[in-house]
Amino acid sequence: MDLPKPEHPLVSVVKFEDMKRHPSTCPSSIIHEFYSIALKKNFRAKMKYGQQDFDFDEGVMHFMSPKQVLSFETTGVKEFEHSGWLLLIHPDFLWNTPFSKKIKQYEYFSYNVNEALHLSDKEETLVTEIIQKIAQEYHSPIDNLSQDIIIAQIELLLTYSERFYRRQCITRKIANHHILSRLETLLSDYFKSDSALKKGLPTVQYIAEALNVSPSYLSDLLRVLTGQSTQQHIHDKLIEKAKEQLSTTDLSVSEIAYELGFEHSQSFSRLFKTKTQLSPLEFRQSFH
Repeated sequence: MDLPKPEHPLVSVVKFEDMKRHPSTCPSSIIHEFYSIALKKNFRAKMKYGQQDFDFDEGVMHFMSPKQVLSFETTGVKEFEHSGWLLLIHPDFLWNTPFSKKIKQYEYFSYNVNEALHLSDKEETLVTEIIQKIAQEYHSPIDNLSQDIIIAQIELLLTYSERFYRRQCITRKIANHHILSRLETLLSDYFKSDSALKKGLPTVQYIAEALNVSPSYLSDLLRVLTGQSTQQHIHDKLIEKAKEQLSTTDLSVSEIAYELGFEHSQSFSRLFKTKTQLSPLEFRQSFH
């Protein structure tokens, strides 16, 4: 990108305004060897993270972990006009520190997250100040505390980002309630059809992929909106269907369990009793 040589071998902060290369000369796909945290404004190119389109239309922050593929479509983009910051962290910088494991737990580095983080002006100022402090620290003479201080700032940045993503779950109510509505329809259709019989119980991973979000994002969203995890929603829909079968058909408990995707009826009976305080037979008998 015609940038000067990094001042630190394992950590760099780059201003997008300093990238001078024309879009047509840039590679269409990039695989980084490092963690990349971008704060972009006025970004016009289309992006794919892995095989999915990445929504950068309104959001400003994007997170990428090592060895993952980022693709650009720059057709019609005459020049890069975006501004902001790019923080690059080589995994070796975190080696032999507790944070080397913790950084992998932040879900927004995952391929499954396909939406940029939206920031308020106040949040953007906070993020920028932290990134500037990281740059200031590695520009200073390095001593035996430099690494600890930079890692502490990186952890603070990612912790704030986690808070902002959770806030995004709450504030984007229309989209979130749309996801909740689609979840309800998806589960209803799954148990109405013979999908459970053929495929077994729906998994959290299956539901998240069908809704095009990550499993952790979906569970966080549902806890905010309903107080329940994705697994609890699956179980609730399953119990609702089981109650319908027990009260309106003569199917045996084993047959109902099998239709709902259970390999063993005992597992179904245990879950049913946990949820309703009654065994399936006790529930059926309450209707007679």
